[in-house]
Amino acid sequence: MNWFRSLFRVWRRETRLVFTDVGVMLFFFALPLAYPIVYTLIYNPEVVTEIPTVVVDNSRTAESRELTRTLDATQAIDIKGYAANLNEARRAWAEKECYGIIEIPADYAKLIGKGEPATISFYNDMSLLLRYRQYLFALTGVQMHEVSKITAERVATRGGILATRVTGLPVDTHSECLGDPTQGFASFVMPGIVVLILQQSMLLGITMIAGTSADRRRRSRSGRDPLDYDAGPLAVVLGKSLCYLMLYIPLSYYILHIVPEMFSLPHVGDFLDYFPYVFAMLVATSFMGQTIQVFVRERETSLLVVVYTSVIFLFLSGLTWPRYAFNKFWLMVSDLIPATWGVEGFIRINSNGADIAEVGRYYWSMWILTALYFVTALILRAYLSHRPAHTPVPRTEAS
Repeated sequence: MNWFRSLFRVWRRETRLVFTDVGVMLFFFALPLAYPIVYTLIYNPEVVTEIPTVVVDNSRTAESRELTRTLDATQAIDIKGYAANLNEARRAWAEKECYGIIEIPADYAKLIGKGEPATISFYNDMSLLLRYRQYLFALTGVQMHEVSKITAERVATRGGILATRVTGLPVDTHSECLGDPTQGFASFVMPGIVVLILQQSMLLGITMIAGTSADRRRRSRSGRDPLDYDAGPLAVVLGKSLCYLMLYIPLSYYILHIVPEMFSLPHVGDFLDYFPYVFAMLVATSFMGQTIQVFVRERETSLLVVVYTSVIFLFLSGLTWPRYAFNKFWLMVSDLIPATWGVEGFIRINSNGADIAEVGRYYWSMWILTALYFVTALILRAYLSHRPAHTPVPRTEAS
């Protein structure tokens, strides 16, 4: 009973520290509540459309004009006009009047008439990969359309009755984007970003609490934090984790369920389907935060270190670059981050309808991390509880 009373006192004091520190409340509440909405609004609309494009038509034939009209009819391309030559088009590009140049060769109609392939040059501003992606889809679609039309015309001219049987290419292609049917950027990136927000906001709050405790120790005459916990290491570690989980389970429901519903992001299943998975990540993150907080000596350290690592954790999660392409060192580092497994599994559950059994490897990897960081947090907490208090240097008053 004494141990449970100690556990309760730790939970109560940690909760009080959270709600009496404005900085911690900003990290624990304002950041998770605001960031998902701000990020999603930035990425809306999800698909880049009507990209200004200039055409250099060296052919000036009916076939080249029809090709230009077909390109302009696509969702991605907006033909702003013609340029007399490539130099004039480059000037429009330099002045940001267009982001792409399409150059049609002079022998375009002649080559098509002779049944030979014609090459059209395309120049794209690669400053934004989303534009290149939309250009690629649009040009590929137009290319397949033109090939199908030219094939039908040749069969009609040379094949007689076979012309009535040709309706397209002998082998056609059709794509289905699982998990992201709109092919939108927000639908692709936000399910992973929100998991990283949960981890980083919790780490920021935990490390700021530790930095504030270090400040109190420096100001204390005894060299100890007057608000330190009068409990054993196990009660301290578990009591603080209970506080963080109490706060973050409702926030997880808001971030992972309500926000996708608000913006119609890919969302399969109910919160209870992926709650066990998210719960494992939250527990692992709470123990990880208590492990690294031992090394925090200033309140501002949480901003300098944890915010800096946010970009690193984003890349290591496999969201922007596949983890199988990592070298062994970075793969090992990414395996030690709870959000890495959180992103891997949550996207499969939330976007593609997987269950816990199908993401079992990621699920158990997070529980292994939980055990690892629990042991390290316990050891470091025991070390702190037995560390001798720092004796402050006496001050002398100037006469």
